[in-house]
Amino acid sequence: MPDSAFTPPERTAPGLAALEARLRQDLAWLEWPAKPWVPPRRQDGQDVTDVVIIGAGMCGLAAAAALRLLGIANIRVLDRAPAGQEGPWVTFARMETLRSPKTLAGPALDLPALTFRAWYEYQHGAAAFDALGKIPRALWMDYLIWYRRVMDIPVENAVAVEGIRPLGADLFTLETTAGRILARRVVLATGRDGLGGPWLPEIAEALPPALRAHSRDAIDFAALAGKRVGVVGAGASAMDNAAAALEAGCARLDMIVRRPALPRVNKFTGIGSPGVVHGFAGLPDAWKWRFLDLVLGAQTPPPRDSTLRVARFPHAHLHLASPIRALSAQDGVIRLETPHRTLELDFLIFGTGFRVDIAGRPELAALAPHIRLWGDRFQAERLNEELATSPDLDPGFAFQERQPGTCPALARLHCFNYPATLSHGKLSGDIPAVSAGARRLAHFIARAFFVEDREAHFASLQAYETPELLGDEWPDRATGDAA
Repeated sequence: MPDSAFTPPERTAPGLAALEARLRQDLAWLEWPAKPWVPPRRQDGQDVTDVVIIGAGMCGLAAAAALRLLGIANIRVLDRAPAGQEGPWVTFARMETLRSPKTLAGPALDLPALTFRAWYEYQHGAAAFDALGKIPRALWMDYLIWYRRVMDIPVENAVAVEGIRPLGADLFTLETTAGRILARRVVLATGRDGLGGPWLPEIAEALPPALRAHSRDAIDFAALAGKRVGVVGAGASAMDNAAAALEAGCARLDMIVRRPALPRVNKFTGIGSPGVVHGFAGLPDAWKWRFLDLVLGAQTPPPRDSTLRVARFPHAHLHLASPIRALSAQDGVIRLETPHRTLELDFLIFGTGFRVDIAGRPELAALAPHIRLWGDRFQAERLNEELATSPDLDPGFAFQERQPGTCPALARLHCFNYPATLSHGKLSGDIPAVSAGARRLAHFIARAFFVEDREAHFASLQAYETPELLGDEWPDRATGDAA
């Protein structure tokens, strides 16, 4: 699909070579990355990887970088996408620009030279950054590709994980398209749909697949030129897909929205602070639920820029208070009925989000029956299915057992993707606090490795005999007197 048009200004700044030299100096001054310290391990004649990270999008890269800075170097990062297409940015994301402010540090891990701002200013200058507005979507992908390179993150592309199974209580075996991997810990950095998939309402099954799509799907927008297109929903992805259809030349665009009005306020933005970032995980369960239930109930509005992008087309129509009452298709024409009107369409896009469905993920099939969800143990005053199906994670983003003792290896499987939000806050799915999430994850894993390997570390302590005093500090002057 075509990326948003963007012409960078003239390069008047020092350039990336100078920035990368500064980053190397910063890392040297901080003594990062730390020297590798985790004892190597073999099992049945095969090397064991300390941490396998599944997913090389923003969260996977930040997690890998945070681990490497702490001296956990024996990691593998796997992604099923080709290089340069990890995450949503140049695949199914269809907004022109990011929603997040351009000044956020994002995955920079407290390294100023690793920020998007530094990356942009060193290429184009401070004045160009001031004039930038919001970050073009494809430009953010370019930044992440650079981030991966300068942080020396070992990504293996076009590798799909087909199964994750416990091997005893302290190892996993991963069946992948590149072969079998043994790992002490596994991190799922698999994005918004990482524990489930795109959600379609049951009524969508009334249409043949050729006449419908989810906003997550690869859609041939050029084929929609001259067609009547409908979009269900009014969130960011629905609005962006509507804009893509309009810009591809669709004859008419109808947005079908159940709510009587578009949401206008992005609730979490209003309380964004380090207090939320670091304090949410410390809330009592009832308060965690209360915060997120309020946010989900209010819904997040589509970005203003995305909405204006659609509204400028006179043949785009917004239908509020219009839940779908009936849906059918005949001779390639969709008939969609709401309480107010009947629409005839040629194609229908569902911008209806994602749902957690761990049992529906083939790679997690062996583990899904044992994973505890919030709904398994917490009784809320107000039912919220999205929250009830969220995984109930420990302080290190690890899954917990539904029945204690049935699958202890779950304590070594970490959920560093969007469904972790109810347990940890928004640290593993959005740009603003991803560094805080990656550091929390990495610190927990470092602590766990040291505790698990304490015998090896104690043996190393006993064997350490490198002297600091060489015996020549007091030549011919030492006596045996105690006084």
